Amino acid sequence: MNTLRFAVLYAKYSLIETYRIPMSWIGNLFFPALALCFFVLPQRSIADNPQSATAAVISMATFAIMTSSLFGFGIGISQSRELPWDAYRRTLPAPALARILSEVFSTGLVGLVAVVPLVVIGKLFTAATVPLPSLLFGYLVLALCALPFMFVGICVGYAFPSKAAIAVVQILMFALAFGGGLFLPPQLFPGWLDVLSQMLPSRQAREIVIWAAQGTPVSGWLVAGLVAWTLALLGLALVLGRRDQTRRFV
Repeated sequence: MNTLRFAVLYAKYSLIETYRIPMSWIGNLFFPALALCFFVLPQRSIADNPQSATAAVISMATFAIMTSSLFGFGIGISQSRELPWDAYRRTLPAPALARILSEVFSTGLVGLVAVVPLVVIGKLFTAATVPLPSLLFGYLVLALCALPFMFVGICVGYAFPSKAAIAVVQILMFALAFGGGLFLPPQLFPGWLDVLSQMLPSRQAREIVIWAAQGTPVSGWLVAGLVAWTLALLGLALVLGRRDQTRRFV
C-alpha cells in the first residue's frame, strides 16, 4: 500500500471512531449554526441585505472550519500522545506522513460538513445568495484557508498536554473569532482594531473566502499574509513534531 492509501484507511477508522461518540461531532456540526442564529438572524438589517447576509454566512463558515481544525488537531493530538495506542501506531509500517494526512482528511471533512447547516440556514432565513459555481469555488477556497488553523492545532497538540490544550484552544478560538471579524462585522471596528484584525489569519481567510464567493476585491497583502501564516505555522508544527518524536522515541 502506498502512502495515500494508508492515509485514507487511517482516516476511515478515525471517522468511525468519531461517529461512535456523537457529542464529539454534534458540537462541531451545530455550534457554528447556533452562532449564526444568535448573532445574525436577530439583526434583520444584516439578514435582509443580500451582500451583508452572504458575508455573515461566510464568516460563520470560516468559524466552523477554524473551530473544527483547532479542536480536532489541538485536543486530538494532545490526547493521543497520552495513550499507549499512539506509541503502538508509530511502530506500524505506515509512514508518518500517512498519519498526518489521515488527520487532515478526517478533520477537514468534519469541518466541511459543518458548513452545510450554515448554507441551509442562510438560504432559508436570510437574503444570502451565491451562484452555484461561486459557491463551489468558495467551498474549495475555504478548504485551503483551513490549513493555517490545522497547523495551529498541530502546534498546540504537540506543545501542551491535553488538559492545557483544551484551555489554549478555547482562548485561541475566541481571540481569532472576535479579532478576525467572524462574530462582528469588521466595519464596526475602530481604526486601530481593524488594522490589527487584518493581521490575523481568521480575518485574512474571511476576506479571501468572501472574494471567492462574492467576487469582491481583496487586498493582495491579505493573501500574502495568509500564505505567510501557513508557511510559518507549518514550520513550527514540523519542529514541535520532531521535538516530540525525539523526546519520546529516541
